[in-house]
Amino acid sequence: MSEAGAASRRTGLPHSAREAVDRTDRSLSPSCRSRPALGGGPASAVLRVACSREGFARARVFTRETLRGWSLEHRGDDAVLVVTELVSNAVTHAVPSSAAGVPEVRLGLALGPARFTLTVADPGDDAPVFNPSEGSALREHGRGLCIVDALAEEWGWAPRPPAGKTVWATLSTRPLT
Repeated sequence: MSEAGAASRRTGLPHSAREAVDRTDRSLSPSCRSRPALGGGPASAVLRVACSREGFARARVFTRETLRGWSLEHRGDDAVLVVTELVSNAVTHAVPSSAAGVPEVRLGLALGPARFTLTVADPGDDAPVFNPSEGSALREHGRGLCIVDALAEEWGWAPRPPAGKTVWATLSTRPLT
């Protein structure tokens, strides 16, 4: 099944994901920005991700630190795995097909009352490809969105006019039992 098919079985972007998508389109200075929540802590955070090993490591640390600030350390492992898969897909599939210049990948986290949303915006226009199959567990590549699908409450993608897309996933704030 293609990602377009997977997106059609999910409703559109949750409100908190829309907010995070909107924030990823704003200029950032320096490379990350947080927005305060009504209770004082940040309700969202955005990071420009360098397309390098160091950029991936920083995205994972940024995710853990943001969740720690929201008292959601218990969701760190799942969130870091989802972020790693989404950022890796963006760098592998979207960045090489982007227009000339320095490609930009942005990671966003947005906190809602019962869940948080992770977004990865990239310059690619192609829909993500979701291919669940019986033999996928043995494949070396192509399992990223299957992992995201297993860990997230819901996920999908949206185009970012004039070019690019944002892939998002929501995870519950509740501890796993």
